Amino acid sequence: MKFIDEVRIRIEAGDGGNGCCSFLRLKFMPNGGPDGGDGGDGGTVFLLADEGINTLIDYRYARLHKAQNGQKGGGRNCSGKAGEDITLRVPVGTMVYDEDTDELIADLTQHGQTACVGKGGAHGIGNSRFKSSINRSPTRTIPGSPGEKRNLRLELKVLADVGLLGMPNAGKSTLIHAVSAARPKVADYPFTTLYPNLGVVRVSPERSFVMADIPGLIEGAAEGAGLGVRFLKHVSRTLLLLHIVDIAPPDGGDPVEHIKSIIKELEKFSPELLAKERWLVLNKTDLLTAEEAEQCCQDIVKRLAWTGKVFKISGLSHKGTDELAQAAMKYLETRQNSAQ
Repeated sequence: MKFIDEVRIRIEAGDGGNGCCSFLRLKFMPNGGPDGGDGGDGGTVFLLADEGINTLIDYRYARLHKAQNGQKGGGRNCSGKAGEDITLRVPVGTMVYDEDTDELIADLTQHGQTACVGKGGAHGIGNSRFKSSINRSPTRTIPGSPGEKRNLRLELKVLADVGLLGMPNAGKSTLIHAVSAARPKVADYPFTTLYPNLGVVRVSPERSFVMADIPGLIEGAAEGAGLGVRFLKHVSRTLLLLHIVDIAPPDGGDPVEHIKSIIKELEKFSPELLAKERWLVLNKTDLLTAEEAEQCCQDIVKRLAWTGKVFKISGLSHKGTDELAQAAMKYLETRQNSAQ
């Protein structure tokens, strides 16, 4: 299934049915009086977060979604039938914006959470409701009100605790493959990952967290180079970022310059994202001898003047990955406990 994380749709709630103007006419009641019934309410449009859906592709081409109008009231005080509501199912993590005002309408972060995005019109009033002692034959009615009509923008931001950042082929997919049951595509060419992958990292039977692997960034991503920064929004909800670095790039590039390039793109995209807790994960240490790998890692940390946490791993051989997962779990638990 193709991964679609942003769509624009139009929703139209149903109009309320008009009130009826009617008078009772029976054989033995020629002047039975007003008996016009009320109209029915218009249908409402809801969004429902469903964990069984992971893409917005259903709304890529189905752009217009309309609820039913309420029916008109009838004689003998018969009320019109209310229009049926419609419920649009979206992935958990979907943010709903009014396309015309850019107002955030809802942020659906839990399975089963609903949001009313288009209120149906109120029903009209029939003439029987206006009968009084001084007006025995009212002809007045009130029409139903129109339902809300909106242009919406749906943006999916996957829900994950830990996000992976890095250049293409830094080993992000290999790492998530090593520590979780996720099986993203892994190959020795750039941009193997074309859409976010989620994996559940289980460090013990009752302790786990969700890790998100997004497509790699390159210099100029903020201006649209490579895959751009389209997928960076998917790590905006995370509590921890792991900056994966290939310590021995096959093209002979400088790992320090790669790190600085990613930091620059993060700053352009979102200073708030750059300010998140970020750990340096030096990957592919198995490609060098132990001494060479240690010297290379020390050189990278020194040249960056890095003061945060540093981990040396090999995603392919799983060396150091368990320690990294345990440290991430401990950090997340500390953050959750402090927030309570």
